[in-house]
Amino acid sequence: MAVAMKMRWDGITPDQYDAVKAKVDWEEVPARGGVFHVAWFNDTGMTVVDVWESEQHFNDFMTERLGPVLGELGIEGEPKVAFHEVHSYFNAEAAQAPA
Repeated sequence: MAVAMKMRWDGITPDQYDAVKAKVDWEEVPARGGVFHVAWFNDTGMTVVDVWESEQHFNDFMTERLGPVLGELGIEGEPKVAFHEVHSYFNAEAAQAPA
C-alpha cells in the first residue's frame, strides 16, 4: 500500500537541502520505492511531501542513503515525520506522455 510522507524540518535552509540533494543524488539515482517528491521552504524551515510504495521503502532510503549524508554534512536536528495511507494518486505528467 502506498503511503504519503509529510516531513516538517525547522531550521533547514534551501542551501542545506540543495547540498543534501546533490550528495544523495536522488534525481539521477531514484530511491527504490520512491514515487513523488516535493519540497518547499518558509521562514522557519522546510516541508517535504513524498509518495512511497511503502513506509519501509522510505525507512530504507533514510538508513542507506539520506541519513549518512545528513551526518556527513553535519546537519543537525530531527524532522517531524508523519505517514498516511494513500487511497489514490495520479501522475498527470506520466498520463500525458506520448506512448
